[in-house]
Amino acid sequence: MLERLNFIENKYEELSIKISDPTIIAEQKKWQKLCKEHAELEEIVMKYREYKEALQDLEDNKEMLREETDKDMREMEQEEIKRLGDVIEKRENELKILLLPKDPNDDKNVFVEIRGGAGGEEAALFAANLTRMYTRYAEIKGWKVETISLSATDIGGFKEIVFMVKGKDAYSRLKYESGTHRVQRVPDTESSGRIHTSTATVAVLPEVDDVDIVVNQNDIRIDVFRASGHGGQCVNTTDSAVRITHLPTGLVVSCQDEKSQLKNKEKAMKVLKSRLYEKAQEERNASIAEDRKNQVGTGDRSERIRTYNYPQGRVTDHRIGMTLYKLDSFLNGDIDEIIDALITEDQAQKMKSIGSR
Repeated sequence: MLERLNFIENKYEELSIKISDPTIIAEQKKWQKLCKEHAELEEIVMKYREYKEALQDLEDNKEMLREETDKDMREMEQEEIKRLGDVIEKRENELKILLLPKDPNDDKNVFVEIRGGAGGEEAALFAANLTRMYTRYAEIKGWKVETISLSATDIGGFKEIVFMVKGKDAYSRLKYESGTHRVQRVPDTESSGRIHTSTATVAVLPEVDDVDIVVNQNDIRIDVFRASGHGGQCVNTTDSAVRITHLPTGLVVSCQDEKSQLKNKEKAMKVLKSRLYEKAQEERNASIAEDRKNQVGTGDRSERIRTYNYPQGRVTDHRIGMTLYKLDSFLNGDIDEIIDALITEDQAQKMKSIGSR
């Protein structure tokens, strides 16, 4: 580990010199690429330097303890040595996490697809609740949300919605939301007060670059139609909405958010590429059973990952067995506590997997 950290620190120093070189600054594209690489290494280098400083302080204090004869001073030195030992252990664990292989998609924007599942109108209303939850979370994080397509019900639910979230580390945090979400509550339409159980599925797909997925134009069919608003209300008198069908896989993507047919086509193509990318990843992961077993639910939308229980005001994540009794604030976008716990569990699983090899 130390050899790797030394190499990273040397690389960081080299990049520091390069990004200050006027000749490289003049080549903006190259300079920006080096600046990004430099920034990606900064956190681990700063943490490594803190670790080395603590190691040196520990050696200095041990040396002072060997020479010290005063009882009170020796006790102080021993307390400091214990404190530095705890600091070093903490820094070592932090460095191990920072050295874990990074998901190449973590810094990408994402497409979120939410569909009402079992439960009819109640499931569609729950899909709308989840949409609001993620929209509020994006606002808290300072991310931008753009609707791609939406199929609404007459009473305000969403049969299906696809939206894009743009922002730093969007995928790294939202990727754990893929799966089946379950709600337990008394619907407004239920006169007897009986609790119903409904579901909605969430899929989180990273936005992919053109180099990641190439779509053959002969493999797609593009249809145009008139966009409509919530509940079927017509909002456009021209055929601006676009539906793209990928013939080899049968995947269908629609976009009607923009007034421009060209912009809708561009957005729909981005969603299609992300779905094809996800499909390729699923097929690849299916052949690596151990890796799939060690993942903390970052893909299979058929997996029931979370329950939202309204009568008890609780939300439970089944992957880590975590329950919070703050359903209202959770549905209002306060979801970091569970996401942080999922990230910690994912990191622990990866470290365990690496340690067993």
